[in-house]
Amino acid sequence: MSTTSAISKPLSTPLVHANVKTIALLISVAFFSLLTVYFIGVDEGMISMFGKGTVLHELFHDGRHLLGFPCH
Repeated sequence: MSTTSAISKPLSTPLVHANVKTIALLISVAFFSLLTVYFIGVDEGMISMFGKGTVLHELFHDGRHLLGFPCH
């Protein structure tokens, strides 16, 4: 009669490496988030990309009120 003893090996935790797509996604989300905060919070809609219209100004102005930025 033979007995086998179960020798427990320590479980190794695999290292998780972030791939390039994940890093690129995080960088682009951070960039566009900061760009949005700039246009709504700092710029106050003064930069108009569509000529002399006030559409962007009104959009950013309403966004400032929505997010609680001081204005007026």
